Amino acid sequence: MLETFISIAFWLSSLITLVILVLLPTPYHPDPASRDESQSSPKNPNAKAKVTTQILVLGDIGRSPRMQYHALSIARHGGDVDIIGYHESEPHPEIMSNPRISIVPLPSHPAFLQTSNKLLFLFYAPLKILLQVVYLWNILAYRTKPARWLLVQNPPSIPTLAIASLVCFLRHTNLIIDWHNFGYSILALKLGSNHPLVKLSHWYERFFCRFAMVHLCVTVAMASVLKTKFPIKAPILPLHDRPASHLQPILDHQKRRDFILSLPESEDVRSSIVDGNIRTIVSSTSWTPDEDFSLLIDALCRYSELATTSKPYLPKILAIITGKGPQKEMYLRRISECKKAGKLGKVTIRSAWLSPYDYATLLASATLGVSLHTSSSGVDLPMKVVDMFGAGLPVIGWNRFESWPELVTEGVNGRGFGSSEELVDCLVDLLGDSAQLEKLRAGAYQESSRRWDDEWDPVAGHLLGFINIGSTNKVKKQTT
Repeated sequence: MLETFISIAFWLSSLITLVILVLLPTPYHPDPASRDESQSSPKNPNAKAKVTTQILVLGDIGRSPRMQYHALSIARHGGDVDIIGYHESEPHPEIMSNPRISIVPLPSHPAFLQTSNKLLFLFYAPLKILLQVVYLWNILAYRTKPARWLLVQNPPSIPTLAIASLVCFLRHTNLIIDWHNFGYSILALKLGSNHPLVKLSHWYERFFCRFAMVHLCVTVAMASVLKTKFPIKAPILPLHDRPASHLQPILDHQKRRDFILSLPESEDVRSSIVDGNIRTIVSSTSWTPDEDFSLLIDALCRYSELATTSKPYLPKILAIITGKGPQKEMYLRRISECKKAGKLGKVTIRSAWLSPYDYATLLASATLGVSLHTSSSGVDLPMKVVDMFGAGLPVIGWNRFESWPELVTEGVNGRGFGSSEELVDCLVDLLGDSAQLEKLRAGAYQESSRRWDDEWDPVAGHLLGFINIGSTNKVKKQTT
């Protein structure tokens, strides 16, 4: 009897051990046979193994420009990249054509799990997270080869940070968290800062962030918060967003006007464009609660009234709003109601979804950019403003958060506002006075010279082992 029990225990334990060994993810080991082509010559026996990186975006890859820029920078330096995320809209064309970059799509969750209803959100959220856990674990642990680095976009934090931390531990992969904002602060917009789920999210983010080897973040202000309020001992490197190379100013006024004329959104006002009696403003939005779009609608209604009744000349406005998101239809209905009520006589508002290059050309061709990003944490920055500066477009934006001055210099390359009334003042001042507008445009042109590669190379490029230059001192200063 005892021998039978021992025999069963032996075979059972052997089976369990075998299952564990089979199911455990394959760990990362540098492959000596995998070399960059430029280093594969027998004359260079000390060539380093190729840098392999996974980039995880728990969102639409095509609407995550910073993570796409990371991938392009890594690929340009000879590294191999897997981008893991939802493939809903077209990524940057260079992402699709680069042989060093592979897109690994996450399966889309059922549409019914996406809701703006607060009660349904509380019910659906656990189901959505459970599906995401299964999808992420399957892709990160089994469907992809182990990589040297895993770069994770945060937020969303749940369940990304937990799954990434565990996979990196099992696969001997180095985890990098790229902080765009704080997940708990965005959740607080929907549920309120005192909600138990927000507090749980705050704890979760603080707990799992400690497992990262390095932290990147979009502002110096965010780095300060991470250093003082999070239990992080690893290096924290500020890496500001900068525009990619396809975002460039267009100096030829005729080319700018011709592009605006070519857009379907300008069809109703083409005669005014030809006559020079209309100005084009552009705003990019994700149509989410952290951008109160009613500010712009109210301001445009008031501007239209002033353009109709005031003695100083104010041009008409063509406002082109780009982007996709959950609150789009709600705001479009409101715009339609304002138009029917005769409140937009001097203003034409159109929504659009453009290719990356058409969007870049629109920014370079417009008169003024508008940012409504209000910042849930106060220490992040809107990528749209970076893109606008890359195209030489002056910006007016919501400025009631701490990190705004890291991006915009008041009166030099843009102006800030904190209410709909102040937004109206900005529109009247700049569209009614070409001298003020040209001054800001000159500042935006100057800002356009600051590029992503200049920021990325000495920080992330040095971290990943691509760059070994005199900028090492700059990185050291940023980590202290």
